[in-house]
Amino acid sequence: MPAFRAAADYAVEKLRAVAPGVSAFPVGTKFEKWVFSQSGDWVGGFWPGTLWMAYLYSKDETFRTLALDSARKLAPRRYDTSTHDLGFLFYPSWVTAWRLTGDDSWRAGAVQAADSLIQRYNPRGHFIRAWGALNDPDNAGRVIMDTIMNLDLLAFASRQTGDEKYLHVAVEHAKTAQRVFPRQDGSTPHVFDFDPATGAPIGPNTVQGYSPASCWSRGQAWGIYGFTTMYRRTGDQQFLSTARKLADFAVGALTSDYVPAWDYRAPQQPYDIKDASAGAVMACGLLDLSAATGRPEYRQVALRILTALSDTCLTRKSTRAEAIVARCTRNRPAEDGIEVSLPYGDYYLLEGILRVLQPQDVDRAIDLSTV
Repeated sequence: MPAFRAAADYAVEKLRAVAPGVSAFPVGTKFEKWVFSQSGDWVGGFWPGTLWMAYLYSKDETFRTLALDSARKLAPRRYDTSTHDLGFLFYPSWVTAWRLTGDDSWRAGAVQAADSLIQRYNPRGHFIRAWGALNDPDNAGRVIMDTIMNLDLLAFASRQTGDEKYLHVAVEHAKTAQRVFPRQDGSTPHVFDFDPATGAPIGPNTVQGYSPASCWSRGQAWGIYGFTTMYRRTGDQQFLSTARKLADFAVGALTSDYVPAWDYRAPQQPYDIKDASAGAVMACGLLDLSAATGRPEYRQVALRILTALSDTCLTRKSTRAEAIVARCTRNRPAEDGIEVSLPYGDYYLLEGILRVLQPQDVDRAIDLSTV
């Protein structure tokens, strides 16, 4: 896989140049330079996660030190009950830190984050609320596709503590998402709203997709990866069949360049804005799905996506660029971050490449086991 080695080499070289000067959390780029958040926003776990991947690939201890330094800065967020994104914040940073160092303080901190996350569970609707403080009525019944990726933190907490309450919330949320998000053809909306008081379904909606009837490609990718992970943590075949349904739609919606459009149903696609980060997430999910189902065709598509990203979406030709992957889109309807670099684009590209080149190392970092 020379293209993958070249891409990983490029990533490590870029991180060697940029990472020592980074003291906060990259959230995206403006004119190719990182813009930072001190607290980590929802993406804070991806910078230390990227450094961990660079460490596993290069064996350079500098990256290990930088990853631990960066992860430490997330400590206050363990107690943050105002967001569903605690899995994104603490899994690639603290869970990986514990798995690679054995230092128990990382494990304990990740479990504390899981305690904060389950406070967002609505038992009437069997869902984890996506956005807004617990006492804020706005968005109180709002569920989004992305949340499926935060559930593995809860599965981790149940395994570590022996207390099933965390996994119970994860499974209940995943079953609700499985019921309301996939359409007949396997496409999904970004958002589904419930009445928070009764738990009654209201209907599909969107924030980052083109419309409630469209299919935001990164949300679809979160679903492929997240439902496959939930299958691995529970053995529930329904989760695996949902992951396959979502994957089959997304694979069918890819164009010949293998870089997803930002929304598979936006009217300008396939000649529309791209989202390389959706491709990177989808590739990781498809590699996982191929292993879980024994179906090589999912792996073949994943390799094609990773090759396309490595060939056409890296920042190689720019002397200014501080990130690794270009052509990522954060929020097209809000005109926010259109074909820029995003920290999860970099993280999942490296995770995907290492899933191919060094699967044992990725397993050590994030746990690829199935119950």
